[in-house]
Amino acid sequence: MNMLDFTHFNAAFPTDGPSPYDPTFSRQIETFRKSFDGVLFIDRVLHRLGIKGVYPPHSSSALRSLHNQIITSSPGISPHARLSVLFYLLLDFDEKRGPRTSNLALSLADESGLPSNYQILMRGLWHMDRSEFKFALEYLCHPSLPSEFADDIITVLVKHAKKTEDDYSLPLAYYNTVQPVLKTSESLELLFGALARTSVTEALYFTRMWPENARRGLFERLVGSVIEEGESVGGRGRELVSLPLEEREEEWFNEFVGGRERGGKGGKSARAVRVMREVVTGRGLEQVGVNGFGRW
Repeated sequence: MNMLDFTHFNAAFPTDGPSPYDPTFSRQIETFRKSFDGVLFIDRVLHRLGIKGVYPPHSSSALRSLHNQIITSSPGISPHARLSVLFYLLLDFDEKRGPRTSNLALSLADESGLPSNYQILMRGLWHMDRSEFKFALEYLCHPSLPSEFADDIITVLVKHAKKTEDDYSLPLAYYNTVQPVLKTSESLELLFGALARTSVTEALYFTRMWPENARRGLFERLVGSVIEEGESVGGRGRELVSLPLEEREEEWFNEFVGGRERGGKGGKSARAVRVMREVVTGRGLEQVGVNGFGRW
């Protein structure tokens, strides 16, 4: 079986029928790009591969130019990496023509021998770029994939949840399934914030995965997130004071909460948390009394 020669434009792209790349499509893509702080996942792919083309192409001639840049860019890029970008572009054509009737991306993959893991990754990133996050994770959580773009995926999902006041189920589902090693401080902080808002206990166990200095910083951030939001007597506050702390964590807890009490920042809430912790650990029963919780 002869493999498709995707270096020829007419072999890779259809020569008839509607094209997705019109002004309306470009405006839609720019709206998505702005919502992602100016960078789509396809932008990251092109940058990583050293391809200087602009997405989306705004005309047929611009598409031809982008195809040429994909084919002629750095010789160190594998054919599969080049094909994966073409596959992404053909998903645009399939969407325009109707995914039930158009299978241009799949045909390219079949005729060129593009491995399934490349297809799965690019479908996932394509859905991410359109804010179709649930569909995206159906692909990006696939066990055949490395944790490619994990920091960016976590960042986008958490920021979206915060912006829309949604829960953090999607970023946490991605993290718990893929178990990526995060490399940027931003993604780590956003993930930890999502964990802390969802489960204080899970956040505590997450801190224990890190070296001492980072661990203490995350632990103090966890305690501070409860104090600063005045949740000392809420569900997260009660979960916080009931945590099964190790000895050094108990020391960090007392030092941090004591500092907040003395410093005045969230002092009332910090005191409530400290006293509740003393009750739970059996150290403060005499001071608090039977009806002590009624004062908060």
